[in-house]
Amino acid sequence: MKEHTEVTIYDIAKKLNLATSTISRALKDHHSISKKTIEKVKKTAEEMGYRPNNLAASLRSKKTKTIGVLLPTIEQPFLASLISGIEITAKKAGYNVIIVQSHDSYKGEVNLVQSLYNNRVSGIICSLAMETKDTSHFQLFIDSNTPLVFVDRVPKEEFNTYKVIIDNYNAGYKATKHLISQGCKRIAHLAAGSEFSIYYERKKGYLDALKEFNLPIEDELIVKLDGITLEEAARATNKLLDLKNPPDGIFAPGDILGVSAIQCAKKRGIKVPEDLAVIGFNNDPISQIIEPHLSTITNPGSKMGQASAEIILKTLKSKDKDEVKETRVLNTEVIIRESSKRK
Repeated sequence: MKEHTEVTIYDIAKKLNLATSTISRALKDHHSISKKTIEKVKKTAEEMGYRPNNLAASLRSKKTKTIGVLLPTIEQPFLASLISGIEITAKKAGYNVIIVQSHDSYKGEVNLVQSLYNNRVSGIICSLAMETKDTSHFQLFIDSNTPLVFVDRVPKEEFNTYKVIIDNYNAGYKATKHLISQGCKRIAHLAAGSEFSIYYERKKGYLDALKEFNLPIEDELIVKLDGITLEEAARATNKLLDLKNPPDGIFAPGDILGVSAIQCAKKRGIKVPEDLAVIGFNNDPISQIIEPHLSTITNPGSKMGQASAEIILKTLKSKDKDEVKETRVLNTEVIIRESSKRK
């Protein structure tokens, strides 16, 4: 006799080629789903013999005292600092922390979101993968009233949840303005990420600073990177230094990129900052190991982690499920070191 298996929302999602979050919302008559889709989902559910698993739902409502943290990686000093801020704050309140890495993969992120949901975390803190453009997989947490905070890399579109960020546009503007103040006239940019990322905002700040001070915006001075690595930054820097009219300044939107730019310049006998001024981003430890020390923009990782955990804990205590989802913006500062100090 063939064993009977329960039909789940995953089975319905597979049959209709829709996201599980869409199926979940359609079955609850959620306002964000069209009537046509709701009817189609309910009809398919009935045909397949789907029955809501009320036991599973009740188990899920009994949250563990655990906060899930989903990050692109734990290797970057900034993200390690972010984790520290989360852990210290969570543990003081008696919560454990689960840390998982997407490795900048969209598919990896989707799978980990489902795993954290299945493990009934009390709340989730997430910095998006570089590949992520669609964030509908996070709707599971919103539908189940599980506190969700996006930190650092946050969704570009309007997403009704909490965010903890820095003003990346303003930080990019400040970094570029600093190079201009040091007499740089041809400032290059190592362009990372996509238009959906924090790096895009830093690039916009760079472009607007050039416009404000009537400096040229030239395509050849903006080199697209395929990743945040020493090797990619070296390739981009060498391409810039090979130009007939090379730059006299580089804004690198990450310290590892700025360090690589300095190393390339030194190998080619180019003096930093006299011939080429360089500024990075994050104030990672590596910025003070390289010679000359790298100018940079502070990125308050520990404070961002602390703020994210505080929002989760506050929301868990709150009975107002419709409260305004705040966006908390933390300050950044320019740290001037030898790599850009001409005056």
